[in-house]
Amino acid sequence: MTRKREIALRAAHSDEAGALSRIAFASKAHWGYDADFMAACREELTVSEAHIGERSVLVAERDGVLLGFGGLSMREDGEPEIWHLFVAPEAMGQGAGRLLTEALIDRARASGAPRLWVESDPNAESFYQACGFHRVGETPSGSIAGRSLPLLVMDF
Repeated sequence: MTRKREIALRAAHSDEAGALSRIAFASKAHWGYDADFMAACREELTVSEAHIGERSVLVAERDGVLLGFGGLSMREDGEPEIWHLFVAPEAMGQGAGRLLTEALIDRARASGAPRLWVESDPNAESFYQACGFHRVGETPSGSIAGRSLPLLVMDF
């Protein structure tokens, strides 16, 4: 009988910023965006050491291999939002994204926030809806002028 290897969650280390940036870029590219689009997103997809500390970033790993990551940031209105939830393409569909999302939901709920927001890539909207978020509108892309992203929320 083969035992499925477990996915573990832990706090990201500041020296993992480069690895997390590579996961973010590969995950976004997985959806077939062209080179110009990806170049326009490079700055937004880059994770810094400061981001890791400021956003309490979590990583998902299996056997010491990073599978994905995500964190929480605060919106201008003081409510939490999911920041940079990305899973490496080779790890998609294995549960890392769901585990990360559930952990971020738990953190937001424990903070006493009334809701949790996410600005989703259009390709990830159905994933967030399956996790319990619902669409409330659209928001402008931070990287691509004229592009809108689905805006979703989970009320607690």
